[in-house]
Amino acid sequence: VQLVESGGGSVQIGGSLNLTCVASTYTSCMGWFRQAPGKEREEVARRDLNAKIRYADSVKGRFTLTRDVDKNTLSLQMNSLNPDDTAMYYCAAARTWCPEGSDYEYWGQGTQVTVSS
Repeated sequence: VQLVESGGGSVQIGGSLNLTCVASTYTSCMGWFRQAPGKEREEVARRDLNAKIRYADSVKGRFTLTRDVDKNTLSLQMNSLNPDDTAMYYCAAARTWCPEGSDYEYWGQGTQVTVSS
């Protein structure tokens, strides 16, 4: 399974970005992770095989995860961005159930998001 991310960039505080991940084939679980310099990779949002969506507390109310199963895409609409959101964002996928932590089978190369004042 190949995952290709797009949509990253540089924005000012309060701005918005929409990240998109395109998968080469269907997987039951897909999600977004991020990793800032010097920090561990953290889960941002994920959608499991039952279409249940989970968000990190730090992004609830600001980020929206959507999936187009027919197109094998996963999008992350990010609003009200702040400097703490600056990180490399990675798309991840698993064939069946969503693993806990970052133990996903497939990963994209990442797309950089930078939020500045």
